[in-house]
Amino acid sequence: MRTPHILIAVLLGSMLPLHQAVADADGEREALARIIHELETLEPLIGEAASQANPDARIRFNFEWLRQDLTKIQQGLQEHIDAPRSEPRTFPPLRGDYRR
Repeated sequence: MRTPHILIAVLLGSMLPLHQAVADADGEREALARIIHELETLEPLIGEAASQANPDARIRFNFEWLRQDLTKIQQGLQEHIDAPRSEPRTFPPLRGDYRR
């Protein structure tokens, strides 16, 4: 059951290029678009982890909640890319707890 840990490491690792982005708006948008792409590539890993999960385990990882949170993150990034720069925005909180 190390796959959820790997998913989280990949997610955090995909955000590292953001620090290397040029400070201009186009560079930021390109970096955010790359993060969206990396988040999309997690879906097969999530599916693989879900298929290997023990359905009889007392405590189970909720892969659907993870998918929902990743979708929220992707939507928030895309909204930021598409939004005018002078407009502040809000977003719904992430669930964060994936254990049932």
